[in-house]
Amino acid sequence: AGDIWGRRRLLIIGLVVFVGASLLAGASVSGVTIIGARLLQGIGASLMLPSTLSTLNAMFQGRERAIAFAVWGSTIGGMAAVGPLVGGWLTTDHSWRWAFWMNVPIGAVVLALTLWAVPQTRDETGGRSLDVVGALLSATGLGLIVYALIEGERYGWWLQSSGLVSPVPILLAVGASVVTVFVFYQRRRVRAGLHVLVDLHLFGIRSFRYGALAALVVALGEFGLLFTLPLLLQNALGYSALGTGWLIVALAGGTFLVSGATPQLTQRIGPRAVVRTGLALEAVAVAGLALTVSSHIATLGVAAWLFLYGLGVGMATAQLTSVILIDVPVHQSGQASGLQSTVRQLGSSLGVALLGTLLIVSLGAFTSSRLNQAGVPADQADSVSVAVRGSLGGVIPSLEASDKTRVAGEAASAALIDATRVTTGVASLIILGGLAATLALPRDPRPRRRDEADADSETARD
Repeated sequence: AGDIWGRRRLLIIGLVVFVGASLLAGASVSGVTIIGARLLQGIGASLMLPSTLSTLNAMFQGRERAIAFAVWGSTIGGMAAVGPLVGGWLTTDHSWRWAFWMNVPIGAVVLALTLWAVPQTRDETGGRSLDVVGALLSATGLGLIVYALIEGERYGWWLQSSGLVSPVPILLAVGASVVTVFVFYQRRRVRAGLHVLVDLHLFGIRSFRYGALAALVVALGEFGLLFTLPLLLQNALGYSALGTGWLIVALAGGTFLVSGATPQLTQRIGPRAVVRTGLALEAVAVAGLALTVSSHIATLGVAAWLFLYGLGVGMATAQLTSVILIDVPVHQSGQASGLQSTVRQLGSSLGVALLGTLLIVSLGAFTSSRLNQAGVPADQADSVSVAVRGSLGGVIPSLEASDKTRVAGEAASAALIDATRVTTGVASLIILGGLAATLALPRDPRPRRRDEADADSETARD
């Protein structure tokens, strides 16, 4: 849509939708309203994020382009770490509603700056029609697949607890079928000379194909840390929401610190090497946390691993985006940016499903084992195990606070630490898989002039 109507226009529309949804979420009085508002926020964000990337891809070239993506990546990574701090402070000292309402003044400033500083760019050569059917097919297919993966633990992967067939394999099959229909539909529109939601020929560009694969795998693995760490800190190690936020600021510190050096590193050793170095640092940090986490780990120890992880994020996130888009012609930058954003979001969703399931299953197994070792009576152990698993450790602080259940609470706390080791350990291996995917990237994908990229786009295809 940004390629057709203008990327700045789409950015503004997405911003307005996001801010309006934030107002609605903050004023919500029911869970249904909050879920609806969050859905609208997602729509707004899905309009904004690709628009920012495609605008950068269209406006900057060469060294300036590397700097622009470095700033973009460090901002994304840093704010993802600062968010828990601000959210924890607002929740602890004020109201959870302000975690949504704070987006209003920030959005107003961003809107003003966008109107003042961001030029309008679009694809002047393409058609003016939207691929509405393609959008519905892709959203439906991917939505069904992600929902089935997330709910697999709840409904069972094959059979429900009642013995009935689980809806999960059915949803997976239907989702895969819809995605297949989407692919054939996109190809038919291309042959007819019509505008498509996703030009599948983009995957013929080697840097885009393997860069997107790396982004998918890395997003899946990164979730292992970002999902499990707050649960560990608050439910097993006794940190408050605000304290957890302050600790995660170390991640933002690493991201912001390295962002200033990333453009120079890119010029010296190339973007591919910067991406690989960043992913290696991420994998080492997550693996280090998995190996050293315990009930007695010092705050400084956790902060050190998070700082190292932040260094990796600051190097890998921005430059991986640059590598993905480096050979994409400018008139396709909107499609390519949207597609790589979708790939990242799909990776995160798969992380929720796969690593979240791993955490739940391992937490249940370790809790039962720890309770048995602690000599907790069988009837109490069963109820505690169910509660701990169902709340992802949320009941542990209350169990430890009661004299009657303190032993069970301490056993459950140790089980959560054990489960965190397993989940973050697997996450580090997945990030290493993303690192391995970068080995297939074209050699020395150096920044080129935009006219060269457009003229040579065919030579980048296999």
